[in-house]
Amino acid sequence: MSGINIAIFASGSGTNAENLINYLNDNFTSLNITPKLVLSNRSDAYVLERAARLNVKSSIFSAKELREERVVDNLLTYNTIDFIVLAGFLLKLPDRLVSAYKGRIINVHPSLLPKYGGKGMYGEFVHRAVIESGDNESGITVHLVDEIYDNGEHLFQAKCTIEGGETPDSLSKKIHALEKEHLPKVVCSYILNYGK
Repeated sequence: MSGINIAIFASGSGTNAENLINYLNDNFTSLNITPKLVLSNRSDAYVLERAARLNVKSSIFSAKELREERVVDNLLTYNTIDFIVLAGFLLKLPDRLVSAYKGRIINVHPSLLPKYGGKGMYGEFVHRAVIESGDNESGITVHLVDEIYDNGEHLFQAKCTIEGGETPDSLSKKIHALEKEHLPKVVCSYILNYGK
């Protein structure tokens, strides 16, 4: 089987991106999946430094270039990208990209979707909403991306308990631990079984 190339889109610190890249590199012999490209809409995103340290090519684009131009499309084509993983990426992908990569774009969301999804629901905004609602659990959802925010088919969910006195920061740490444990395995399992 020929190798599979993935692009990782991220807007921030990039801990999930780094974790995924390390997992792919550590297991390359059995997986044959290459983290080929890191893409970000922010020039100050720390994920770009992580990518450089891990010897993964990166590129920056503007929201307008994503939305109206073919800059990102051309980067994906040029680097023969097979799958896309969104790891803390805050912009909505244009329908043309979703269509071109139908069933091949994976996102991780820091709540148990369909709760606390949609535009503007990311990071601390999600954790604060979960706590303020009085829910007794939260978690992560790894899902496919379609044309609607946080709407695509669920591939995996993992839960954590919300304790008395939980804060957005303490909940964030629990969510991040779930992402670190599960995201790389879920991504790889889906990719390797795609189309089977």
